Amino acid sequence: MKKRQAIAYFRTSSAANVGPDKDSQRRQREAVMAYAKTHRMEVMESFYDAAVSGADPIDTRPGFIALLDRCKENGFSVILVENAGRFARDLVVQLTGHALLQTLGIELIPVDAPTYFTDPSPTAELVRQILGAVAQFEKTSLVIKLRGARQRKKQKTGRCEGRKPVPNEVVAMAKQLEHDPKSGRHRSLRAISAALEAAGHIQLSGKPYLAYSIKRMLERRSA
Repeated sequence: MKKRQAIAYFRTSSAANVGPDKDSQRRQREAVMAYAKTHRMEVMESFYDAAVSGADPIDTRPGFIALLDRCKENGFSVILVENAGRFARDLVVQLTGHALLQTLGIELIPVDAPTYFTDPSPTAELVRQILGAVAQFEKTSLVIKLRGARQRKKQKTGRCEGRKPVPNEVVAMAKQLEHDPKSGRHRSLRAISAALEAAGHIQLSGKPYLAYSIKRMLERRSA
């Protein structure tokens, strides 16, 4: 019997949980691969949104956009995620995002509860909404707690760690690379990222700058 093909999607909200020494992506991958093995499925590719909020609409996430493009190109129709919260924590995003996937003929399977999005009963629909609301509540509560912790740290030390900004020299180089010096044409965001990587400018995670990061660099005003 031929194995069913699928694509895996991973997401981590906090930049502090991104990196080879963190367990977020590894845990998600292990859960998805275990499910795929048990259910005779073959995970063809995986896509990862690092430091992307579960409240962000799915069509604004670089990793998920790339995933949808690959589904369209290769005809993949199954997406595996660790749980529904990895797909989206915001209830509206969760329900509207799943509805979008349905119109595209794509099945979304949270491996901890495979029928979460497919059970048509009114009770299941109510449970989906309740669980989505709980996930949204937990996320909001966590944000409030973290904000309070940051404020207390700032009051105590006078500073608070956050996501480090892109160095000015990297921004300056990105702007120089925006146009090809010979043809004068605009370079693509990916081309600029590749050129920065070749020059040794990458993210703290060790990965090249994403396209949306390059876009922000180009939009940043000169200091």
